[in-house]
Amino acid sequence: MLKVSSNLWFEKEVQEAVEFYVATIPNSSMGRTTILPAETPSGPPGSVKIIGFKLGDQDFVAMEAGPLDAFNHAFSISVECETQAQIDRIWNAFLDNGGVEEQCGWLKDRWGLSWQIVPRALIEMISGPDRERAKRVTEVMLDMVKLDIAKLEQAYR
Repeated sequence: MLKVSSNLWFEKEVQEAVEFYVATIPNSSMGRTTILPAETPSGPPGSVKIIGFKLGDQDFVAMEAGPLDAFNHAFSISVECETQAQIDRIWNAFLDNGGVEEQCGWLKDRWGLSWQIVPRALIEMISGPDRERAKRVTEVMLDMVKLDIAKLEQAYR
């Protein structure tokens, strides 16, 4: 059977990052850790660590292999939350762990990886058939940092 995973390249601290992610995102788990026993372009035997993990229903592989390309906004992980309490808990966990908040529900974690912490309701509101409502919700969302479900719903109504 074919399996598709997103692969994340970390310069360092991959173990800490993965442990934080699976502790913060519900229904997540850490899988196998592999340390490469051969010399690689990244360094001597034992210098490359690979960890499989699952966030919700999404598979990931994280590799610690020294500096290469930094994370940027071209790739982000989106976490769809049901409640404001979920948004607040996850958002605050990232900030308390060295993350930096950005606009429109985005933040960067302490390793530079971009995340979108969004209410599932937002996706439904902006993709619905009433384009005027979608516009109002979008305009309110664009002025937010951490997304607020009550304010989004108010704009929708």
